[in-house]
Amino acid sequence: MRFEINRESERHLPDKDLQACGLFGVMNIEGKRFGGEMAIKAIVNMRARGNGLGGGYAVYGLYPEYKDYYAMHIMFQDRNMDAKKKVDEFLSRNFDIVYDEEIPTNPEARVMYPPLVWRYFVAPKKKGEDAKFSDDDYVVAKVMHINTSIEDAYVFSSGKDMGVFKGVGFPEDVAEFFMLDELYEGYMWTVHSRFPTNTPGWWGGAHPFSILDWTVVHNGEISSYGTNRRFLEMHGYYCTLFTDTEVMAYAVDLLMRRQGLPIEIVSKIFAAPMWDLIENMDEKKKKLYTTLRMVYAPLLINGPFTVIVAHHGEMFGITDRIRLRPITAGARGDLVFLSSEEAAIRAVSPKLDLAWTPRGGEPVVVRLKRKDHLMSLKESV
Repeated sequence: MRFEINRESERHLPDKDLQACGLFGVMNIEGKRFGGEMAIKAIVNMRARGNGLGGGYAVYGLYPEYKDYYAMHIMFQDRNMDAKKKVDEFLSRNFDIVYDEEIPTNPEARVMYPPLVWRYFVAPKKKGEDAKFSDDDYVVAKVMHINTSIEDAYVFSSGKDMGVFKGVGFPEDVAEFFMLDELYEGYMWTVHSRFPTNTPGWWGGAHPFSILDWTVVHNGEISSYGTNRRFLEMHGYYCTLFTDTEVMAYAVDLLMRRQGLPIEIVSKIFAAPMWDLIENMDEKKKKLYTTLRMVYAPLLINGPFTVIVAHHGEMFGITDRIRLRPITAGARGDLVFLSSEEAAIRAVSPKLDLAWTPRGGEPVVVRLKRKDHLMSLKESV
């Protein structure tokens, strides 16, 4: 029996394939700082991937004059200042505050219901039992305290010589709000255009997600969020920002900073090979991947995803193992790009030395003063 297709009804189907978040990252591998125009122009090229309910940027090499201090960016939804007073008291007890100010913003920018956003440059003031913690672990614990215990206050950036700027609006609106193209330079920028599906569009839920100098921008859905979150809580990380991507930021901090694993191993935890593939590996690889799957089973990331993760000196992109969300890499001179679409890369660098699509589950790793990204190109050929 033949079925007649109602072509008219197809006109009313949503173009969901276009409405998946947009990601872009660029690093100057020689460490030269540059402004935000490139990141802004690239993400505007992928405007169809967002719906105006979230945009944000991470910038590295941002605060050279305060590079030895943790830069805490904190949003206060309660503009009557009660939350800020509590945060000021808490930070004064636990840190030496060398400088703080309201982050400059443009009141004419087209963003929705902006909170008060403040930045503090701080050094840990460890006493008693706290002295046994590293500075980084100390800062993580204090960030978790603010985000779980002080109502209407959220630390959304806490690394040294870097910062996250994010909010509700299209990415170009968020850039205009924080005046990114006028005020800031860095050697690495990542940017996100959000199309929220299962979680709310609000200022804390915009990307990038960050802890210390780790930042994550993400396209996709993490169906393993509950399992991932509970595992991370066992290690002192608490998800409070109502977006599944938050688990990725804490997972990379746990695995790469605290446990010292390289991304080449972490990628096999997040996007682990199927068991039938492991069974057919040589004995050495079989033992490694079996161990990773058993020890880190709660950090397997289920669902379609692509992420760009950054921290000082390194940026990497990775997809789920069957590449249900896109990523493209490109290079021109000292600039290396990662993007949801090649068109966004060519919008800012029409002529490329290289452009390629990485394999599913295989990371593209970009590092300062190195050509590690070329390893991904070899694997993809």
